[in-house]
Amino acid sequence: MSEEKKFSQEELDAIVKERLERAEKKFAEKYAGYKSTEEVDKLKADFEKQISDLSNSISAEKEKYADFDKQLAERDSKLKAYETSSIKTKVAHEVGLGFDAIGYLQGETEEEIKASAEGLKSLMGGSFVPPLANPEQPPESSTEGAMKELLRNMKGEN
Repeated sequence: MSEEKKFSQEELDAIVKERLERAEKKFAEKYAGYKSTEEVDKLKADFEKQISDLSNSISAEKEKYADFDKQLAERDSKLKAYETSSIKTKVAHEVGLGFDAIGYLQGETEEEIKASAEGLKSLMGGSFVPPLANPEQPPESSTEGAMKELLRNMKGEN
């Protein structure tokens, strides 16, 4: 029969301790770059806090700039209207139309507005000549001037 070796408790403890140390060393070498679960939980909590802070920051920025696009669109439309009005005034002056005719000009580009002005001028028949003021007469109110004109007509002083 085979002979069984008998170990004392101290010898057995020493053998088990040596094997445990080898296994721990092997385990430590294998997982040397890894984090422990406590470290991972701490990192997770830190990342969740950062995500929460950044989400709050993004929400605040969205509220701050919520109507920014709307304001830009309004300003762009106003600018376009001013540019179109300026072109209409310039074209009306070049064609010889009065400032009252500017409201009747149509188009978005200078060419379209110029074509509209030419058509309006041909319909009106001639160019606009603004009335000249008489520098010898002082300016009068419209009713006073009308009354004087009526008196001149009655006297036959035309």
